[in-house]
Amino acid sequence: MSAYGTPEVVATGLRFPEGPVAMADGSVLLVEIARGTLTRVSPDGALSVVAELGGGPNGLAIGPDGAAYVCNNGGFQWHEAGGLLFPGHAAQDGPDGSIQRVDLETGAVTTLYDSFEGERLKGPNDLVFDAQGGFWFSDHGQVRDSGRDHGALYHAKANGSGISRQRAQMMGPNGVGLSADGNTLFVSETMTARLWAMDVVSPGMLAPPGPWAPGRFVGTPPAFRLLDSLAVEQSGRVCVATMVEGGISVFSPDGACEFVPLPDIGITNICFGGADGQDAYITASTTGTLYRMRWPRPGVRLHQPST
Repeated sequence: MSAYGTPEVVATGLRFPEGPVAMADGSVLLVEIARGTLTRVSPDGALSVVAELGGGPNGLAIGPDGAAYVCNNGGFQWHEAGGLLFPGHAAQDGPDGSIQRVDLETGAVTTLYDSFEGERLKGPNDLVFDAQGGFWFSDHGQVRDSGRDHGALYHAKANGSGISRQRAQMMGPNGVGLSADGNTLFVSETMTARLWAMDVVSPGMLAPPGPWAPGRFVGTPPAFRLLDSLAVEQSGRVCVATMVEGGISVFSPDGACEFVPLPDIGITNICFGGADGQDAYITASTTGTLYRMRWPRPGVRLHQPST
């Protein structure tokens, strides 16, 4: 018998959901990339729009001030096939990505960052806050008629006062997550299907990479699968949402990979919640579904306001 619970549908009718965050009141905040919204899913599955974000809201986290912080990739061209929804090329020719802040009480949206040293962000994708109140975020880049962007990894301050690029020229960095002690940053690359670990040597700073790699290689799936966003367990395992063969790829520190299949070819994100940290909320994006399932181990508690 599997140690993993049976997935239960929490909500349907979402337009390519991503970035779930389990809230203390039992609701789940997430973004709908194709609808351009920050959306709240109540425990009974009812949907309500918190803010209109525009573009392509992709990743979501709650900051130390209680506001929602969003990676906005700028938007995709969308295609439907067989009742499933798929993102395509970038919605515009030039970069149009940004980091947005949303006041959850008023719904007011402000843009914190849209460039680094005069260069526009291309396709911000996912983010995670550290214990010092700053956040790491990936810029996945976009695919355009002219070719595919290189991606990058950044650290930024939540008040909009500073941003640094810690890795450049990555191949589609997507999910980002921190170890329980905050000393290791995990980053997944989508098209290479590689999971990397990077040492955090001081707040907002990574150890220099070795030759030919952005970090320490953790692992890759044994079959053709694409990696999306991720969450980290207290055990040290890294749970990566996986597409093509839809499910969760669970990487052990030694690189071993266990696969938990789910009923969607586009599983894009997982987060942990509940009193014991073992309620897994998972976005099945091509079908527009949010699942909940019991996980055999608790996830790392994210850095959020205590009240």
